[in-house]
Formats: sequence, C-alpha cells, structure tokens
Amino acid sequence: MEYVALETMLDKSNGSVYKLVILASKRALEIAEGQPKLVQANASAKPSTVALYEIAANRVQCKKAN
Repeated sequence: MEYVALETMLDKSNGSVYKLVILASKRALEIAEGQPKLVQANASAKPSTVALYEIAANRVQCKKAN
C-alpha cells in the first residue's frame, strides 16, 4: 500500500487532527473486532493502518457538526 500524506487526510476530518485520530481509532477497533475491511489490504496490516487507508479512500467519513 502506498504512503498517504497527513495533509490530504486532514481535509477529510474537517482540518482537525483530533477528529482524524478519534475516527481512525474507532474504525480500527471495529476492524479488530471482526468488521470487514472496506479497502484491499494485506492480511498482515494492522487495524490502525487499514483504518487510515479507509479514511484516505473516503470509505469512512467524519460526521459534520451542525
């Protein structure tokens, strides 16, 4: 899997590193508990890495605040 720059992922979390970390950690926990992966990934890839790739591919998105 290729490298994804942090700057491109900040756009997907409304410019907040905090929101990006929370989103990735929640999704990584879901993957670790057995939820299917939404992107192609190596079997040896860690759940946190897969979660970041899913965010970069717009498969998982941050909710917008009102």
